[in-house]
Amino acid sequence: MLVVGDKAAVVLLSGGLDSATTLAMARKAGFRCYALSFDYGQRHKSELEAAAVVARAGGAHEHRVVALGMGFIGGSALTDRALSVPQAPTVGIPITYVPARNTVFLAVALGWAEVLGTQDLFIGVNAVDYSGYPDCRPEYLAAFEGLANLATKAGVEGARFHVHAPLLHLTKAEIIKAGMELGVDYGLTLSCYAPNETGRPCRVCDACRLRAKGFAEAGVADPALI
Repeated sequence: MLVVGDKAAVVLLSGGLDSATTLAMARKAGFRCYALSFDYGQRHKSELEAAAVVARAGGAHEHRVVALGMGFIGGSALTDRALSVPQAPTVGIPITYVPARNTVFLAVALGWAEVLGTQDLFIGVNAVDYSGYPDCRPEYLAAFEGLANLATKAGVEGARFHVHAPLLHLTKAEIIKAGMELGVDYGLTLSCYAPNETGRPCRVCDACRLRAKGFAEAGVADPALI
């Protein structure tokens, strides 16, 4: 449950549909939002450009982009250009999974939250209409929250960190409807794994298919494609 009040929260912001909605929900709940994005070696920078626009439009108090350079790890089509982004559904955890990505992102967010004096982290993961990534499951989030309370000075001194995932059990259509009620401009967002050089979505990757399914089930046109 979200705690209403004028206090800070760190919100992970990719520039996609889900994170834009999460930012809006955190703002609606009364949080002063510190948005955090990552240049982690992804094969395109369009999502970071979208994140900057979404942060401004969504009323983030501050937006920072952290350079991580996780591309050296390899193993993901999102960071290794030698691997192709699948254009059709695959079996099992797809090759677009980036090893330990959410763990790294949340760890950095946790550090910033501790410095800001807040115990609230927001992440836009979803375990309904999603690609099957292991770090999007509720048991993972519960485990990280436990770690946060064990591994920090604030936690040892009695503070209790909370990892908010308000989209976790929503369908993509439900997410879109909720965001529209909050005034989210989805035309500013980018959810594609392989956009072209101008930032236009490919329309065939897993992220694009899930997004298209959501808008179709919500009964509205995707403003990013108009």
